[in-house]
Amino acid sequence: MRERLFCGVDPGGSGAIAVIDRESQIVGLMKNSETPADLSAFMVSFVATHRVLALLEQVSAMPKQGVASTFKFGTSYGLLQGLLVAHGVVWQTVTPQTWQREMRCLTRGDKNITKAAAQRWWPQQKITHATADALLLAELCRRRALK
Repeated sequence: MRERLFCGVDPGGSGAIAVIDRESQIVGLMKNSETPADLSAFMVSFVATHRVLALLEQVSAMPKQGVASTFKFGTSYGLLQGLLVAHGVVWQTVTPQTWQREMRCLTRGDKNITKAAAQRWWPQQKITHATADALLLAELCRRRALK
């Protein structure tokens, strides 16, 4: 049986995809600002040799968000869903409130809270606002799967 990896997907242009192993070691990290082909190649590098489970942050349009940015955000969300399906990744969605509560880092809009939580979890890794949520989603995916 192939080893499992755990993936966290924070959609949107300023999000990322993070992949960790059973011991919470980061084995892959890519910002969503890359091309769709680059994101697909990133996923291929893991699914070819591992069973990958993923949590995708469930998002929706935000009040007062412009039409163009809402369309761009929705396109990114759909692209990421398509990548997961196309590469045979077993995945679920989780709302921001749910995963932040489970990871004990409710932000109430302050991204520094999740950045600090991820930095505590991976002190040797340079954590950015773009990568923090994806890493924490991957960790929650790991915890849920190994219960």
